[in-house]
Amino acid sequence: MSLKIRLARGGSKKRPYYRIVVADAAAPRDGKFIEKIGTFNPVLPKDRAAERLTLDLERAAHWLKVGAQPTDRVARMLDSAGLMKRAARNNPEKALPGKKRQERDKAAADAAAKAAEAAEAAKAAAAAAAAAAAAAPAEAPAEA
Repeated sequence: MSLKIRLARGGSKKRPYYRIVVADAAAPRDGKFIEKIGTFNPVLPKDRAAERLTLDLERAAHWLKVGAQPTDRVARMLDSAGLMKRAARNNPEKALPGKKRQERDKAAADAAAKAAEAAEAAKAAAAAAAAAAAAAPAEAPAEA
């Protein structure tokens, strides 16, 4: 029997209130649980932290030692209470654009590079032509 420390929702519509419970992983979210170890009221402002989150730290530590796995949200609460260390999550690839967008960006970058090369070549050709034009009258014999 694998155990979970999770939130069981109570309260009315649009007014959530959660019990922090230890339950069998196969039990329904709001169904049968083994022990209630705290409450969480997200409606209250964060400056009233004592009323917003109540947790029996001794029982929570016991269930963690027994092997109960907390859900992500409860792990955050236990981490803020100092009972466990929650590893920071980071997925830098999640922020990358999709494959099609990356292909379009690559094509646009290639086109911009090609246009820059063409502009550079045109600029070099214009400079060479200007140099040739400047040199040509100096070499021409003066008419008397």
